Amino acid sequence: QVQLVESGGGLVQPGGSLRLSCAASGFTFNNYGMNWYRQAPGKKRVWVAGINSAGSITSYADSMKGRFTISRDNANSILWLQIDSLKPEDTALYYCNAELLVGNYWGQGTQVTVSS
Repeated sequence: QVQLVESGGGLVQPGGSLRLSCAASGFTFNNYGMNWYRQAPGKKRVWVAGINSAGSITSYADSMKGRFTISRDNANSILWLQIDSLKPEDTALYYCNAELLVGNYWGQGTQVTVSS
């Protein structure tokens, strides 16, 4: 079955960096574009970034441009999200997302907390 497993979150000070990972299995990873979303406490889940199946085209929410970098390793079925210059407002649960022909799939999320 389709599985998306995020990791790499944690507690980081403002200005720090994190690299989130999403290990995908159960589908042909290199056939699908992938996305990252995040959900801050008390707020709706919002789209952060997307990448096409080949990894050659990326897109970002306007507020995420410049500090967020999405990438993928198709050989190992891994999706990444690099976040630099972290701010307290980046505190959220970050989710990996795959929009497959058979349905829309989510991981369990990885918590990012930015605090001094």
